[in-house]
Amino acid sequence: MKLFTPLKIREIELKNRIVVSPMCEYSAKDGHPQPWHMVHLGSRAVGGAALVMTEASAVEARGRISAADAGIYDDAHVESWRPITEFVKSQGAVVGMQLAHAGRKASTAEPWLGGKPVSIASGGWEPVAPSAVAYDNGYTTPHALSVEEIAGVIAAFRKSAQRALSAGFQIVEIHAAHGYLLHQFLSPLSNKRDDQYGGSFENRIRLALEVAKAVREVWPANLPLFCRVSATDWADGGWDIGETVELSRKLKLLGVDLIDASSAGLVPYQKIAVGFGYQVPFAEAIRKQADILTGAVGMITDGAQADTILMTGQADLIFLAREFLRDPYWPRRAAQELHTKIEPPVQYQRAW
Repeated sequence: MKLFTPLKIREIELKNRIVVSPMCEYSAKDGHPQPWHMVHLGSRAVGGAALVMTEASAVEARGRISAADAGIYDDAHVESWRPITEFVKSQGAVVGMQLAHAGRKASTAEPWLGGKPVSIASGGWEPVAPSAVAYDNGYTTPHALSVEEIAGVIAAFRKSAQRALSAGFQIVEIHAAHGYLLHQFLSPLSNKRDDQYGGSFENRIRLALEVAKAVREVWPANLPLFCRVSATDWADGGWDIGETVELSRKLKLLGVDLIDASSAGLVPYQKIAVGFGYQVPFAEAIRKQADILTGAVGMITDGAQADTILMTGQADLIFLAREFLRDPYWPRRAAQELHTKIEPPVQYQRAW
């Protein structure tokens, strides 16, 4: 059994291999986390996860998916996050933040309000992207970033990493997946530029590498840096696993410690071959071909399945999303399934 064995990355030791995957809650106010976030993230730490990741937290106000997204783009956000990081750590978990920019998928409504684009006239804002190509019909055509504006995005990621450190986070993850800004630069389906940030593979990965370099420069050498990628666009002519492996090799050289291997999100016409553990082969390919730690995510539902992924060398960490929404105490259930024991908080010991 490997699911409940520790893993040390740089100077951070995870007590097991279970991670709360970043999940947008659409419940922040002006980027500030609310009591909901304390309960949502804190309960998963109580539940036994080794690493609790925040939702995609915007590095710029215009980089929010919706106006209700969490952020780390203002110095005032630091104090709002600190009670949450302190509580998560008090439960024996490591706390991480996902740094994100939605790019052309920004300025939408919350999912339970339809999730559709919000116009400027209705309180939205102009999204930005590598090229003036909208995500889908009905979406605002984004502003194509200039080279000077791209430098501003890189600076925003750098500054946000510094704020995350001040707020008490121990791991940061660069979000380069799910059709958001960095992924938009990676894929030829959304990147139609003809300058140093578009065209060739080397040019399309330039921004992701520059962001990783900038974050690593300010993120302490003893703390881990992750990167979430979409390993494939699931669309003809798009970003694919071969390019992901090569990008992962280059990210490792810049000090990225783990690739969080997801997929899709770039185009509405994607055709995903969904099934239990359907993204695990991506984590395995990256791990073996790029020689870097990986996290597996996507339709991983029980302890035996998660442990098998680890035991067979397909990944090093298990990221869970919807299963943690269904059951904040999933690690304790998995431990029972695998006939092992993890200590509950002292307040709960009478139930064990």
